[in-house]
Amino acid sequence: MANIMIRRNADGGLVFYLPKRDLEDNISSIEFDSPEKWGGQLKLANGGSYYIDPQPAPERLPVSLRARRVDAPD
Repeated sequence: MANIMIRRNADGGLVFYLPKRDLEDNISSIEFDSPEKWGGQLKLANGGSYYIDPQPAPERLPVSLRARRVDAPD
């Protein structure tokens, strides 16, 4: 599992940042996006996919979380 950061960009979209690889990309979709349940599978604009455990939506962004890569090669 990797430490990531999620923040909002100027357009109001979500941005994914993985410091260990200096990877920053827009989040194209998030599995759960309600105040009660937020997270799940994150799909990035570059085609990558990560998973964060669903949780109540953070009160404010940026937020640091633990995520695992879903589409990692075997």
